[in-house]
Amino acid sequence: MKYHSILFRSPLLMTCLLLAVPAAAHEGEHDHVVQVQADEMYRPTAMPDRIVLCWNNDPRTTQAVNWRTSQEVSKGLAEIAVAEAGPGFPEKARQVVATTEALTTDINKAHFHSVSFTDLTPGTRYAYRVGDGTNWSEWFQFSTADDSPQPFSFIYFGDAQNNVRSMWSRVIREAHRDLPKAAFFLHAGDLINRAEKDAEWGEWFGSGGWLNAMIPSVAVPGNHEQAKAEDGQRRLSHHWRPSFTFPENGPEGLEESCYTMVYQNLRIIALNSNERQAEQAAWLETVLQKNDSQWVACTFHHPIFSTGKDRDNPELRDLWKPLFDKYKVDIVLQGHDHTYGRTGFAVPDTIANVPTGVQAFEQRHGTVYVVSVSGPKMYNNNRLPFMKRLAEDTQLYQLIHIDGASLRFEARTAIGELYDAFELKKQPGQTNQLIELEPEVSENLREPAIEKS
Repeated sequence: MKYHSILFRSPLLMTCLLLAVPAAAHEGEHDHVVQVQADEMYRPTAMPDRIVLCWNNDPRTTQAVNWRTSQEVSKGLAEIAVAEAGPGFPEKARQVVATTEALTTDINKAHFHSVSFTDLTPGTRYAYRVGDGTNWSEWFQFSTADDSPQPFSFIYFGDAQNNVRSMWSRVIREAHRDLPKAAFFLHAGDLINRAEKDAEWGEWFGSGGWLNAMIPSVAVPGNHEQAKAEDGQRRLSHHWRPSFTFPENGPEGLEESCYTMVYQNLRIIALNSNERQAEQAAWLETVLQKNDSQWVACTFHHPIFSTGKDRDNPELRDLWKPLFDKYKVDIVLQGHDHTYGRTGFAVPDTIANVPTGVQAFEQRHGTVYVVSVSGPKMYNNNRLPFMKRLAEDTQLYQLIHIDGASLRFEARTAIGELYDAFELKKQPGQTNQLIELEPEVSENLREPAIEKS
């Protein structure tokens, strides 16, 4: 007892003893560690994974769910019941047989399953699970949309794309901390970097984890969800449609990548900016002509007003912006440029030879355009003078709250700081009222590069 007491009271003696430990005791300690390979880490099994909620019909009365298993599971099943406070609800569950399709990827072969729950009751909490009758997921819960509009919120993400598992996971989880009862996630394209790399899809689904199974996703494809076809043309990733269940009410041939749906008093119009843009313009006008929802949000990948240096999209702007103007679309949510930029109402019809002052722009069509990024890949910002707020080198997520005639927008950094905020208020027969709100932090912009003369 005395020996130990003296030992620990003598820093010099302790130091000498530690230095006397042979180096061989530490060398090679981790030599046996082998890096886990992608084909092992993302190998499908009979246990369901990559579970994600989506919609392909009315959110008040339907809910879709997709998941993945190994090929040994030839028949997928889902069970659903009204959720209860006690544990007896599984006895009342009804079973639905899934649609199953095979997918051969670069590292494995898997079965992807999908179910659409129908005849649900609006404004109701449900519990569900997926499996094969023997191997089941845990019970998850979701709520159907209310029959009449109630206040709700959703989360919008720009590109995740790179280092998704290590660097994007914190963003979606921080967003969930801020808005745990979000009605849905909205992803504006480039979920991953390489369209047909199964490991990257595994990273995306792993980052969302159980959140994807509790909060529905609404997504559009970016250019990185496009793969090269045998004829040399670009096509939608083979992963897209097996992984998600979105509406098929867009132009023929663009099913589940161009679509529209209504969540309470918000019409969502999802466009595929990668291809057939003129054809989508005609469809878009038809949708906007018939719209009777109070709010309209359009989402697609390539920006109308690019925040990226030398990344302008004039053809897309010429096709779609006149329709946003004509029908007074409220907000446009985009990605692609790996920076942040948000307009007010004063925007030009072209960015060629843009003057330095926004006073030159008198258009007041009432549309706010947003470009954002949630992943770690960053570019230089184009710093267009009519943008109300800009950012570089900042991972962001956006919280959008709708309550009757009011819409509140909050862009927050990966550590939860309020970076940008505004409110839109409906004014009958007039353009929306735009109210700028005070951010918590100053703009994060790089030092301007000095151009050589």
